[in-house]
Amino acid sequence: MIHSTWGDWFIREEVEGAVPDELTLWYLGCNGFVLRSPEATVYVDPYFADGDPPNLVRMLPVPLDPADATECDAVLATHEHIDHMHPPSYGPLVENLGADVYATTACYEEADYDGAMRVPSERKHVVEPGQTFTVGDLTIHAVATNDPDALGEVGYVVEHDSGTFFHAGDSRPAPDAFGAVADSFDVDVGALAFGSVGTVYDPDTGAGERNRWYMDENQVIEAANQLELDRLLPTHYDMWRGLGADPNVLTHHAASFTYPRVIEHAVIGDRFSIAEPGPKRARCLRE
Repeated sequence: MIHSTWGDWFIREEVEGAVPDELTLWYLGCNGFVLRSPEATVYVDPYFADGDPPNLVRMLPVPLDPADATECDAVLATHEHIDHMHPPSYGPLVENLGADVYATTACYEEADYDGAMRVPSERKHVVEPGQTFTVGDLTIHAVATNDPDALGEVGYVVEHDSGTFFHAGDSRPAPDAFGAVADSFDVDVGALAFGSVGTVYDPDTGAGERNRWYMDENQVIEAANQLELDRLLPTHYDMWRGLGADPNVLTHHAASFTYPRVIEHAVIGDRFSIAEPGPKRARCLRE
């Protein structure tokens, strides 16, 4: 059962209450986004569960209950980890709204969550790098990435007449793959996972294991230059206790590089226009 910390105001008033005339993004925290255009609503890596406390403690609110959503055409998952592929929490998007799920083979066969898949066979689409599909007025390309912790991973280039968004999942720098993205697409906004080194404890044994999660400051800027990003949205940095990072430091690391042109501090609930730089705080929070 999902309990939205914010009730239903965010999904009802902010996300679905908007009438976008271009590709528009809302950051769901962790590495999740809602993408909306005049003809499509797409969720990318949505995660609405609590983590696995006390081992992994979620530090962000759950911004919405997907049972409150009334619009969703597709869900995209970049890889099989629980905070990216979690049908037990986003199941209502599929069951109630008929959304299709696009995910890698590992997402369906090697996923690490408990609970039912909640994705009927006719809604399951297996993607691999090089595939292209359409959802409404969006053209979506699955591309190769570099996530050494995943069993199978893709990134998504989402094209619209108003601009292009790239979601890299939990990828690290990938000279060949990201260089190919830069050669093929003019990416306006890119989301890259930013994290740190921390210790994750086994609650049964008390043993701690040192982990490097996501990219550090230098790797994020390296990846942004490989992708030739105009605008960078650092994500994932605020999700788990003990594995956080400060995106403000990225400005110093980016100072002597060509890309990204702009770094935008993504905070859960913020809206981003594909055509106009700068986060827009949710309308209810501006009043």
